[in-house]
Amino acid sequence: MRVAITGATGNAGTSLLDALLRDPQVTEVIGIARRRPEINLPRTRWVTADVAKDDLTDTFRGVDAVVHLAWLIQPSHDRATTYAVNVDGSRRVFEAAARAGVPSLVHASSVGAYSPGPKDRFVDESWPTGGIDTSFYSRDKAEVERILDGIEDEHPKLRVVRLRPGLIFKGDAASGIRRLFAGPLLPTTLLRRRLIPIVPAIDRLRFQAVHSHDIGEAYRLAVLSDVRGPFNVASEPVLDPPELARLLGARPVKVPVKPLRVAVDLAWKLRLQPTPSGWLDLALGVPLMDITRAREELGWAPTRTSGEALLELIEAMRRGDGMATPPLAPGSAGPLRIREFLSGVGARSR
Repeated sequence: MRVAITGATGNAGTSLLDALLRDPQVTEVIGIARRRPEINLPRTRWVTADVAKDDLTDTFRGVDAVVHLAWLIQPSHDRATTYAVNVDGSRRVFEAAARAGVPSLVHASSVGAYSPGPKDRFVDESWPTGGIDTSFYSRDKAEVERILDGIEDEHPKLRVVRLRPGLIFKGDAASGIRRLFAGPLLPTTLLRRRLIPIVPAIDRLRFQAVHSHDIGEAYRLAVLSDVRGPFNVASEPVLDPPELARLLGARPVKVPVKPLRVAVDLAWKLRLQPTPSGWLDLALGVPLMDITRAREELGWAPTRTSGEALLELIEAMRRGDGMATPPLAPGSAGPLRIREFLSGVGARSR
């Protein structure tokens, strides 16, 4: 089996590569990325391409499955660029796969595609995917779901799978995750248990996470199994203020949402940190997901709890861990992370 992966050098992509290369059924992996990594892997061929600009039809010819992971979270101040990659780029990938006659297409959707929903119960994959209006990430994920609906209608023989994971953590992605969401001012030396004194107790702050290696396995199963449709993917337990306080040895402190949102938005506009307030709205808005279908039909089960994944990430962020791929490389910000300031906090990596 030959598998092509867009966004193969990122957090989920590197975990999927690891899962596929441990499977003897996979004879070749075509890793597609905007910047070629300086790593050589067995049975892997790297293709340098930008999904927003390059036609991948020829690259996809003869492959058995395409896994579309390419997605931009930064630059959050440049909506033209993020939309071109996330929405237009996804459309281009889907259409190229259909033109090339690829039998199977697996798309990285997200819990962020869901419309606002409950935090006191779990919803299945039939919950509406209308997104959270104030989050560009969520709006893009929802719009791509509609594009994929159209691709399925036009190409009924194409097997389409959509994975909708919660937050994806692993230690090897720590440097990349910090750059995307926290920025250079985060005091990483203090990122250790017992040095984080409080966690914000915010109404509706209940979210789900999954270890990246577990999501890599879920994508592998989606590629190799004869399944279709959407799958929620997350580990237990749900992460809420009491659970976060237990994990970190911290104290929950009540924090009102409106002042926090104003502070986050102001810090983003001043380019002190890279995350707009829409991410807070997304965290508080999306529902909790029922993963029964992934367990029963995909045969997937997490090997790590959500708490274990989070603690691994925090410790790795303190150490500055990363991987030898451009999105995840440690130390790429320069001494004192000056490069992040010079290029603009939240800018797209070159």
